[in-house]
Amino acid sequence: MRCIENKQMSLGQIAIENIEFDPKSRDDIPQILKGLQHLYINKETREEIFAELEKLIPQKVNKNNGRPGMQLWAIFVLGMLRLNLNWDYDRLQEMVNNHATIRQMLGHGFFDEFNYHLQTIKDNVALFTPEILDNINQIVISAGHKVVKKKIKICERGAIRLL
Repeated sequence: MRCIENKQMSLGQIAIENIEFDPKSRDDIPQILKGLQHLYINKETREEIFAELEKLIPQKVNKNNGRPGMQLWAIFVLGMLRLNLNWDYDRLQEMVNNHATIRQMLGHGFFDEFNYHLQTIKDNVALFTPEILDNINQIVISAGHKVVKKKIKICERGAIRLL
């Protein structure tokens, strides 16, 4: 049974919306994770992305039968990290098994010793098709436009001012 995300939090797990990032970090990992966090927090955007991610599940697979597959949120996070950081699968496996903030974003608690196997990562991240990625990109772009519109105010004389 493949689910979108696990609703039941485990001991030591931090809710995705409560994950804190080092504001002084200039590394690209926290920046990508902050973007994913924003997408997750925005309920409307999250639901649109999850609807697209459900297309990853082959139609012949019964979602309610069999052993659990990787959560769709985890596939999304892994896929975005791999594509945006240009990581190979070995690097991705190393990071998802050992980078604390990435593990928090994947929904693992402090005491969770779960490790991702290389073949599992390959099999699941490879489900992304260019069509699904393009659709998700359109959702993300639309969400970005909504954020920018909130920060722009048109002044009395017609000038645009960023708030």
